[in-house]
Amino acid sequence: MPIARLSKALAGTALAALSLAGCAGGGGAQLPPASFVAMQEGPGEEYVIGPLDELTIHVWRNPELGAEKIQVRPDGRITTPLVADMPAVGKTPAMLAEDIRLQLSQYIEEPLVSVIVTQFAGTFSQQIRIVGATEQPASIPYRANMTVLDAMIAVGGLSEFAAGNRAKLIRFDKQAGRQREFALRLGDLLKNGDSRANVMLQPGDVIIIPESMF
Repeated sequence: MPIARLSKALAGTALAALSLAGCAGGGGAQLPPASFVAMQEGPGEEYVIGPLDELTIHVWRNPELGAEKIQVRPDGRITTPLVADMPAVGKTPAMLAEDIRLQLSQYIEEPLVSVIVTQFAGTFSQQIRIVGATEQPASIPYRANMTVLDAMIAVGGLSEFAAGNRAKLIRFDKQAGRQREFALRLGDLLKNGDSRANVMLQPGDVIIIPESMF
């Protein structure tokens, strides 16, 4: 009996230690580290037009039907010659070009249309948002192969009172249909140059940086 009681006591102590270790580790899973310099660049997901993006539209052999520096309105629409209030937000440039082509085909024969995004803002689902204890909280456009280091440089780094190693990354998991939370070690990355703390970002990621308690 004493041996059985001793075994139960040891098991309880081990469970308590594991529980404390889990608490000390902070909330959120860990992401694999990314290189400071990408060994191989690759394309990102196809770009989706967002509000306030600036577009250039070419219509082959009909330059008067095209337009330059057309800004997508906050309501997500654009207006060009013979095309009024065309929805643009949420479409790729190829999709928008096809919609404009269909509209223009009512007036000219077999128009060839191309759409080029010249200034990027992107939809919210493609932006990286950094909030909390940073020098310049902001939403910045995602680009292919973007890392958390790139995002932090864009917002001027951590503020004086930031608790960088308690930062979190919120990401929507499309397969699971829910948000996931990952731990970030921004203090180790920015102050100590720890490359293992640099991780890859995905469109729509949100970085939350708390302030230090003391």
